[in-house]
Amino acid sequence: VRRVRRVRPEPRTSHPLLAKAAHNESSTLPRTKNQQPKTKNHEPRTNNHEQTTNNQEPRTPKHSVFAFPPILSEVCPVNRLAKEKSLYLQQHANNPVEWYPWGDEAFAKARELDKPILVSIGYSSCHWCHVMAHESFEDSFIAGLMNQHFVCIKVDREEHPDVDRTYMESVQMMNGQGGWPLNVFCLPDGRPFAGGTYFPPNDKAGYSMVPWPQLILRVSDYFKRKREDLEENAQAIMGNLEATNQAPYATGEAVTPQQFFVALDNLLEAHDTDYGGFGEAPKFPPAMALDFLLAMRQSATVEHMNPERAEQIDDVVKTTLLAMAHGGIFDQIGGGFARYSVDRFWVIPHFEKMLYDNALLLNIYTKAWQRYRDPLYKAVIEETIDWLFREMRLEGAFASAIDADSKEGEGEFYVWTPEEIKEVLGDQATRFCEYYGISENGNFENSGKSNPTVMTPYFEERQQWKEARAKLLQVRNRREAPARDNKALIGWNALLIPALVDAGYLFERKGWLQAAHDLATWIWEKGRYSDGSLGHVVYDDELHGTGLLTDYSYSAEAFLALASRSECLIPDSADIWIDRAATLMRMVFEKFNDDETSGYFLTPEDYNHRIHRSKEWLDNATPSGNSAALHALSQLALLRPEQPEWRAAYQRLATSYSGMTERIPHGIGHALSALTQDAIGLATLKMPSGSADASLHAAISGKPWRRLFLLLAHSEKYQLCVGTQCQAPGDTVEAALEKF
Repeated sequence: VRRVRRVRPEPRTSHPLLAKAAHNESSTLPRTKNQQPKTKNHEPRTNNHEQTTNNQEPRTPKHSVFAFPPILSEVCPVNRLAKEKSLYLQQHANNPVEWYPWGDEAFAKARELDKPILVSIGYSSCHWCHVMAHESFEDSFIAGLMNQHFVCIKVDREEHPDVDRTYMESVQMMNGQGGWPLNVFCLPDGRPFAGGTYFPPNDKAGYSMVPWPQLILRVSDYFKRKREDLEENAQAIMGNLEATNQAPYATGEAVTPQQFFVALDNLLEAHDTDYGGFGEAPKFPPAMALDFLLAMRQSATVEHMNPERAEQIDDVVKTTLLAMAHGGIFDQIGGGFARYSVDRFWVIPHFEKMLYDNALLLNIYTKAWQRYRDPLYKAVIEETIDWLFREMRLEGAFASAIDADSKEGEGEFYVWTPEEIKEVLGDQATRFCEYYGISENGNFENSGKSNPTVMTPYFEERQQWKEARAKLLQVRNRREAPARDNKALIGWNALLIPALVDAGYLFERKGWLQAAHDLATWIWEKGRYSDGSLGHVVYDDELHGTGLLTDYSYSAEAFLALASRSECLIPDSADIWIDRAATLMRMVFEKFNDDETSGYFLTPEDYNHRIHRSKEWLDNATPSGNSAALHALSQLALLRPEQPEWRAAYQRLATSYSGMTERIPHGIGHALSALTQDAIGLATLKMPSGSADASLHAAISGKPWRRLFLLLAHSEKYQLCVGTQCQAPGDTVEAALEKF
């Protein structure tokens, strides 16, 4: 057990710039035909439809209920998880481990037996969660040890992100890194004293870590012999958790222009100039960092006074977006992005596809297209939305994820041999394989199979293979597909709305804009309880859980994004969505506010804070709740200037970020984009009724992206307002936007 000192910890994040992975990654050199990337033995925590070939809709794959059939056990044919709605918990319902779901029953049993608690956290599409489940949790002997010595709790991190955050922070304090599966040893009251990620079932696999059965016995023995040491360790961890609620490096001052440029330069210097992205492997799609860079690129100081910085920003954004779009992290056959790349080169991903990644990446590719007009970006957007509508759409919302694993193994659904390509494409196969890097040696796990990646930079050639990709998609969909997790998370669905709004308007795809409106309506009608408060997740049209700060702030930000273009879809609708966003943010004031210091808590005041009530400052795979709140507050201050509480709340929260802006900009990309956009000036365009026409679209889409709200005016004139400064009304939209 590693002793934890009670000190103010350095803010931690899993972004590769801040935390090194604990296990070896691939070589830093580009792979030759005999070099394969190594796969991590846990999922690291991150920081930081309308046209088909020959008018045929590609056959939709049949996603299974389980990634693998669970192994039935004579010891425990079914445990307490069988009644749970979560797919991840259902995947463990036949384990011989006597799992409890997170809740009162488990803690009451731990107090009754005076046993330590094992909290095991993961999610349904997590590859290494499946590995540990098959190796250890489905083994009757190992399960017997767990049942004998611990009260075992299984947690779906997507259902309980607050629980996951508390225990993840704890493990990072102890070990310097974290990931999933996350396995935490706790006192009977739930306070953590030790933990880690994946552990092997024995010492034959060559891992430099203690096998899981030995660890169980060691921790149990230590609990019995030296419990006071564990109490001391747990108390130190809890003290450190309380300290992390304070904004890191906060000065209480507003972010200065100089600090924006310090943050900008730090990110530019961290860029991988050869392969895009930031840092070494594993590489995560840096959507929020790129969003900040594009916001800075829009500033007059960069645009007109810093041509070298402008060129650097362009290079970072374009290099990274090109590398991801051509890499194996993008599904070249079916569209959509995988979670992250295990190598520096974006070739081999962990193959799970998450709703939130694709939402955030759609947003950044759309903004980048509006600035750079690269047709590849538009293709990526179209193919990703096609995939979302084809494979992720539920009744009213979108599913949370598709697993990395199928019955054949991780990634097997997506990889190809040259022979398989030839069976489908015939004489075209050789050229197709050359273009997509599919070879006899393969690039995936020494299997002779290849994950397709684009090998040449010419977009026109990519488009020549559109029919071929459609044929391969139809064949691939006959394979048994990985499992889809059908939970509809309120917050993750909200993240998709701004992307659909901006892409739908920019590319004149009314169906996408309508989908954004329908999704926002679903959140408002299906995602709230009778008292108006948000829930967290919908299973089978039934709302569950307590809405967290992220659910409220993501939804408010989404409603405001919809309000910016809703007049083009439904006249006189913008005010409806602005008022709904304001309603949610007022509930944030009531439920999540900290009366003593800045920042909003992740959980509401009336929540069962069993272990710790935390604040989330840093972005991880998704934006932090506080950073999304900055966006919503800034926009409400613009749209409702007669209500001073919005500007006051924005300014109070913004002062928390001055130190982080200089020290850890890669961890607060979403907050930095909000701060930058507010400093540059959000804008409204008041327009006559019925003027949402082609000339308006051409005037807006012809300029780089900037948050602009299209609102109906009570006159026949156009008027542009940037922040609190309004121009004189004009007769044409071109005149109104001339200097925008």
